Amino acid sequence: MPKRGKNYKESIKLIDKTTLYDVNDAIALVLQTAKAKFDETVEVHVKLGVDGRHADQQVRGAIVLPHGTGKTKTVLVFAKGDKVKEAEDAGAEYVGAEDLAKKIQSENWFDFDVVVATPDMMGVVGRLGKILGPKGLMPNPKSGTVTMDLDKAIQEIKAGKVEYRLDKANIIHTPIGKASFGQEKLLANFNTLLEAIVKAKPTVAKGQYLKNVTIVSTMGPGIKINPMKIIFK
Repeated sequence: MPKRGKNYKESIKLIDKTTLYDVNDAIALVLQTAKAKFDETVEVHVKLGVDGRHADQQVRGAIVLPHGTGKTKTVLVFAKGDKVKEAEDAGAEYVGAEDLAKKIQSENWFDFDVVVATPDMMGVVGRLGKILGPKGLMPNPKSGTVTMDLDKAIQEIKAGKVEYRLDKANIIHTPIGKASFGQEKLLANFNTLLEAIVKAKPTVAKGQYLKNVTIVSTMGPGIKINPMKIIFK
């Protein structure tokens, strides 16, 4: 077990581990327990009643949070021809083709947060699968990062688009903003994310879909939310 600091020990006293909180109370507690000297990120962890080992039970997608994430993302785009200027004009920090692929492969270069590619560049990008895949950076049509509409894709990423996907334990981990956002903005972002996850429920999924929902700040303890009380307005 990692050694916990004074702030964490004080924060844990505010939380009843046997209680499943409603969303508003949980967010209020997250804000109370975000005591670090920096602006802590607030994340949501959702365990789903699916088995991601089966293709028809995968849950993956992307959503633009109404208030963003509080972080400006650096975008790399694989494109050629007229699409290079489109990507640059839309605000992509890096645009290229084989040159960028070689830089990633030979220099272990990762000065970017999101990778976008036009479909005709997937032959080049595909060779990077073993490098980008484990880091969650591989472009994918479901998340809108393989597209000919680079302007839209880049602008959405810059506006606060987040990708959600299952890990091996069938849990989705997604940031919904910073502690400085306050209750109202975090609640709006939370509802937008959860609504998207619920809409993405596989048709073959049986039983309870939202198994566990936990909200936590970077340095704070996890706070469990009652999944049965999550209501979208």
